[in-house]
Amino acid sequence: MCLILFSWGLNPDYPLVVAANRDEFHARATVPARFWPDQPQLLAGRDLEQGGTWMGMNRSGRFAAITNYRDPSRSATGLRSRGELPLRFLLDRQTPEAWLRSVAAQRTEYAGFNLLVGAGEQLWYFSNSSADNNPRHLAAGIYGLSNASLDTPWPKVVLGKQRLQHLLETSPPTHDGLREVVADRRPAAPEDLHPLGLHETMDRQLSAQFIDAGAYGTRSTTTLWLQKHPDDPTALAHWRELNFAPGGREVNRHCEVFTYGGLP
Repeated sequence: MCLILFSWGLNPDYPLVVAANRDEFHARATVPARFWPDQPQLLAGRDLEQGGTWMGMNRSGRFAAITNYRDPSRSATGLRSRGELPLRFLLDRQTPEAWLRSVAAQRTEYAGFNLLVGAGEQLWYFSNSSADNNPRHLAAGIYGLSNASLDTPWPKVVLGKQRLQHLLETSPPTHDGLREVVADRRPAAPEDLHPLGLHETMDRQLSAQFIDAGAYGTRSTTTLWLQKHPDDPTALAHWRELNFAPGGREVNRHCEVFTYGGLP
């Protein structure tokens, strides 16, 4: 997944709101997001090549998502698949901080990644490509994550944060509204990419929020929000995933609304 825009902790009725695109080669075998038959508490997509996932949630309220970190100097494949990290967290019961500290000790075993994990009233971020090897507890705010560090001002991230803020200031979250936060297919202007050190033709081709680059592109758009009510230990999760074929044509959509609670 190459773009995640999210609001965290700004509205007690909607503590987490997410709009995200997963970009990948269309030939890579994938199962769209569903509750897994062998893990019925787990809602996530599944990468059939390595068995992991890029984003998911479980019925206890644990949330995880990952993006690759763009670093041409570290292009080698890691010893372990990055997609196992969100899956491991979703199946675990440790606090986000404790679990991320164990991951930080294993950071060199993976190619570059950005990882979001949350449970209960906490959301944490960790990247193994940062100079700071400590997990970061996220305060309330609107954030953007692509294939650089959290809130790196790539044009697609800046645009997405602006759109998400406007949406949440004017209306409650909806799947169609959140989809528009990450749906722009226009590449960034070269003058907006050069200050970030992005110069190659491929950099501009991949600078759009929604990517259509032939064999590679946006495979899915996931929109999610958590909805809470005062004095209620359980709450509702609203999830939708759209799946796309080459050319950006929508081929499937799946929605889930389910209660979550009883957080470890």
